[in-house]
Amino acid sequence: MADDGSLASVLRDVDDYCREILDGITPLAPLELPIGAAHGCVLAADVSAPWPLPSFDNSAMDGYAVRAQDVAAATAAGPVELTVIDDVPAGFRSVETVSAGQAVRIMTGAPMPDGADAVVPVEATDGGTPVVAVMSPVAVGAHVRRAAEDVVAGETILRAGTVIGARQAAILAAVGCGLVVVHPRPRVAVISTGSELVEPGTPLRRGLISDSNSYLLVAACAEAGADAYRVGPVIDDEGAVMAAVEDQLHRCDLILTSGGVSMGVYDTVKAVLSALGTVEFTKVAMNPGMPQGHGFVGEDRVPIITLPGNPVSSYVSFEAFVRPAIRAMRGLTDLHRPQVRLPIEAALDSPAGKRQYARARFLPSGAVVPVGHGQGSHVLGGLAAAEALVVIDAEVTHVEPGDLVTVVDLRSDAR
Repeated sequence: MADDGSLASVLRDVDDYCREILDGITPLAPLELPIGAAHGCVLAADVSAPWPLPSFDNSAMDGYAVRAQDVAAATAAGPVELTVIDDVPAGFRSVETVSAGQAVRIMTGAPMPDGADAVVPVEATDGGTPVVAVMSPVAVGAHVRRAAEDVVAGETILRAGTVIGARQAAILAAVGCGLVVVHPRPRVAVISTGSELVEPGTPLRRGLISDSNSYLLVAACAEAGADAYRVGPVIDDEGAVMAAVEDQLHRCDLILTSGGVSMGVYDTVKAVLSALGTVEFTKVAMNPGMPQGHGFVGEDRVPIITLPGNPVSSYVSFEAFVRPAIRAMRGLTDLHRPQVRLPIEAALDSPAGKRQYARARFLPSGAVVPVGHGQGSHVLGGLAAAEALVVIDAEVTHVEPGDLVTVVDLRSDAR
């Protein structure tokens, strides 16, 4: 690309850069896991039911299994009396056959006895044994869960690409699938760099700051469906940075770094990884988050994405580039959060030639309003209060109250 001195000539387009990252990402190889360990994983193959649900006719109520015709004339004033021939809790089956004038006391979930075609709820009886007085008629099939009315044997219950959550785990267990083939949750190593960083809780001397980025990124990875862990702050030393990266190669599927990717003398991440020849550093037309880098490290070509060190820049970059990469590794195809168009309640300036990601919250009116004391890349208070990102295109330098803007909802992870 020719350099004409404009921002457009030196900065990468956000979408192009994201596509370049994703071009190097593939879903993690499928493996078989117990359903108890598969929460948050993505199915790699369809799952069919080996048996129906329910697998047998059973009672939907505590009551009495009867022949509906025997209680057709029952009323509160003129109850019908039936002989109770058995008592069946859930997990047991009656060996008796219900004939005319007979009933079986039955609990919810217990198999329907032969001969019975309906259940009278206990509330419509006097609860008696060995004779029960039925005070209300029931239709054939009343309060009976029929075999296969939910799932037919051989039916596909979950499709490949489905995220296993609580509800999906329940049906897998119900049809006896103790093991499932899934794309596992990506393992992500998070490395913060900077000699100024100390562990939270450490008394601060002048010039030092608590490492917030690694905690931010580990939590963001978890919300995106990865298993992330943090590496303690790494000083601005090429040997220390290289050792920290190399130490993670055998235990992770993705490495994230924050800091050390700009143009400064002590930006060691850039210096170290540039020497490997497999990591590209560039500037992307976005605000915050302009300095970026990505590539591969190690013999197994572990993907690495390097993020800027300012916390808001790091988070916005995560949303733009890392979250889609994690979702691609998980085997998902919907990689980006949904976007909506909403009015903005306050005027907002935006830098020319860069896509701005402004932090905002939702209003009851359905509009959004910027939060925080400015939109600087260091304003963590505004980020903590944000519920959304307002995305302003690179060619737009100002929006007025009432203008429609693109909004990314951050309040929940779109699975």
